[in-house]
Amino acid sequence: MFSVLSYGRLVARAVLGGLSQTDPRAGGSSGGGGGDYGLVTAGCGFGKDFRKGLLKKGACYGDDACFVARHRSADVLGVADGVGGWRDYGVDPSQFSGTLMRTCERLVKEGRFVPSNPIGILTTSYCELLQNKVPLLGSSTACIVVLDRTSHRLHTANLGDSGFLVVRGGEVVHRSDEQQHYFNTPFQLSIAPPEAEGVVLSDSPDAADSTSFDVQLGDIILTATDGLFDNMPDYMILQELKKLKNSNYESIQQTARSIAEQAHELAYDPNYMSPFAQFACDNGLNVRGGKPDDITVLLSIVAEYTD
Repeated sequence: MFSVLSYGRLVARAVLGGLSQTDPRAGGSSGGGGGDYGLVTAGCGFGKDFRKGLLKKGACYGDDACFVARHRSADVLGVADGVGGWRDYGVDPSQFSGTLMRTCERLVKEGRFVPSNPIGILTTSYCELLQNKVPLLGSSTACIVVLDRTSHRLHTANLGDSGFLVVRGGEVVHRSDEQQHYFNTPFQLSIAPPEAEGVVLSDSPDAADSTSFDVQLGDIILTATDGLFDNMPDYMILQELKKLKNSNYESIQQTARSIAEQAHELAYDPNYMSPFAQFACDNGLNVRGGKPDDITVLLSIVAEYTD
């Protein structure tokens, strides 16, 4: 019913709720909080159609895509949500989001990025797509999260309605801002055929909301597409995160899966007043129920890093 991604050989020592947990596979440990930081990350997701639970090539759940990449200077991850409307024109929306995320991943692994400039990763990746000899049509939202190892700063770029939360001590201490042109029409990167240029909605990577934030050991970072946030309010997400008691991979995977599963179930509940339904009502629409959608969840813990 689901797919789980686990990333990294990072080892880690993180503090959650007063507990210190070392991954036994790490092979080493370090002292106080003055060393390099890294992320221990697990992912889970669902496609909204019959492919639910099937992880397609390139880390895609339905039309969603994601990546996690490691460089000596930073850990970087991202999510993207392909715009499903392209399917009406014979275009597979997952191709655009998947290629965008794979390109971001490659740029990070090649060291072609600056940790403090996640918009630069998004811009370079998008430009590569524009320069393809064979046009890759489509649109996608995108969210990029970068943890600078030495400065302990989290640098983010969010375009559209995917996003992230930073949770510390059971509370949201930092988060992305959703970008919408109007109801249910998020900011998005697009490549349209020549005859449709100027008609298809398209935003510049520079329009992404960019933030920087100092993180601490044990901070939880949840990065997800709108399929999560449209179906689960913060208090529900925080309730699930309370189940995360240590920083080992299995615990993170289990919690990521639990969050994705609950969002998936709520998406198909016709009687549930979801955040999406509430937003629709606020915009004068009589809507109730969850929002069936692709769901991608990346769950990370800030931990001490040992190469």
